[in-house]
Amino acid sequence: MTNNTSYVKVASHEAVKGNFKRCLLLYSGGLDTSVMLKWIQEEYDCEVIALSIDIGQTSDNLQKIKQKALTLGAKDAIIYDAKDEFANNYLSMAIKANADYQGGYALSTPLGRVIISEVAVKIAKKYNCEVIAHGCTGKGNDQVRFESYITTLNPALKTIAPVREWGMGRQEEIAYAKKHGIPIKQTAELPYSYDENMWGNTGEGGEIENPAKKAKLKDILQWENIVEKAPDTAEYIKITFNKGIPTELNDKKYTLAQIIAKCNKIGSKHGIGVFQLIEDRLVGLKVRGVYEHPGATILINAHKKLEQIVSTREENQFKSIVDTKWAYMIYAAQWYEPTVSHLNTYINDQNNKVSGIVTIKLYKGQAIVVALESPYSLFNHDLATFEKNDAYNQNSAAGFIEIYNMQQQLAYNVLPKK
Repeated sequence: MTNNTSYVKVASHEAVKGNFKRCLLLYSGGLDTSVMLKWIQEEYDCEVIALSIDIGQTSDNLQKIKQKALTLGAKDAIIYDAKDEFANNYLSMAIKANADYQGGYALSTPLGRVIISEVAVKIAKKYNCEVIAHGCTGKGNDQVRFESYITTLNPALKTIAPVREWGMGRQEEIAYAKKHGIPIKQTAELPYSYDENMWGNTGEGGEIENPAKKAKLKDILQWENIVEKAPDTAEYIKITFNKGIPTELNDKKYTLAQIIAKCNKIGSKHGIGVFQLIEDRLVGLKVRGVYEHPGATILINAHKKLEQIVSTREENQFKSIVDTKWAYMIYAAQWYEPTVSHLNTYINDQNNKVSGIVTIKLYKGQAIVVALESPYSLFNHDLATFEKNDAYNQNSAAGFIEIYNMQQQLAYNVLPKK
C-alpha cells in the first residue's frame, strides 16, 4: 500500500515516524481498523497494542475480535468492559438532556467517543504507549472527537489517523483486505459500515451517502424491524424514573445499562427509533445517516413528557434551549468545554423533581406516552377540569385578559396602517 502523497502533517499532535516505538490502536475489528493494524506495523515500524472497548455493542464477538487482532500481529489485545460506566456517567446525562441533534439523532456515536477516549488515555499510560491511532476518515466528525479528547486528557500523547494518510476509498480497502487475507463483513454489494453501542447504531456507506437515492432499510437495519414487519398489536410498557434516571421497567428494578438493553430489544420489535437524518458535520459537509436507537427513543420520549408535567412553562421553554445547546456541544466534541459543565449543573438541578411513572404505547414505529404520574406533578384536576367546581375563580379571567392584552392592543392601534 502506498501513502497518500498529498497528505502533509501540520498539527503538533500528529505522530511522526521514528519518534515512537509503541502505538495503541482503537480496534473495532472492522474494515478500517483491521487494515490499519497491519499498515501501522509496516509503515511506522512500531509495536501495536489493540484496544477494544465494550460499550454495549451487540454485533461484536469481542473474544474473536481479540484473537483477530493477535493474528494480524498485535503485540497485545485488550478488552475493556465499560458498559455500566458508559450508561451511568454519560447516557444518564443524555436522558436528562433529552438528547437530540437536528431532529432525531440521540448522539450515540458522539457520547461513545467520550468514554472510548477516556479509557484509551488510561490504557495508553498503563502500557507506555506514546501514540493512539484511530480509524476515522478525514471527512468525518470522529477524528475531531478522538483527537480533541485524547490531547485534552493528556497533551503529551500523539495521534495517527491512517485513513487520512493512505488516501484509500472504501472499495480500495475492501480489495486490500481480500488481497491480504483480512476477514471483513463488507462486500461490494453490501458496503455499509456501522458504529454501534448500547445507545444506538449508525449506518453509513453505499446508497445512504446519496440523499437522492432511497435507503434500502431492509438491507441496512441491523437491530430493527422495518415498520411494515412490526407487530399489528400495540405493546404497553411502564418506566419508573428517579431524579431523571430510569430505575425500573414494568415494576422491576434494573441497572441503567440493563434498562437500555431491554428497551432496545422491545423497541426494535416495533420498529421504534429509526431515523434518516441529513446531518451537518463539523467539517462543513452535509451527509445522510441511518440511525437505529429504539431504547434511546423510548427513554427520551418518556423522560421528556415526565419533565414537562413537573416543570413550569418557563422551565420547559428554557430547558428546550439548554437541551439544544447541550446536544450541539456534545455532537461538536466539546464534552470537556466548561460550558457543558455549566449546562449539566442546570440540567441536573431541574431533574431533581423528574420522578414518577410513565406508561408508553409502542406501535408501528411510534413510542407514545399515554399516562403519567408523579408526586411533583403540576397538574391539578380540580383546577384543570371543565366540570363545575369552585377551585378556579373564573371571575378573575376577564380582568387578567384586559391587563395581559394591554400592550398588544396599544401597539397595534398606534402603528400606521398599511
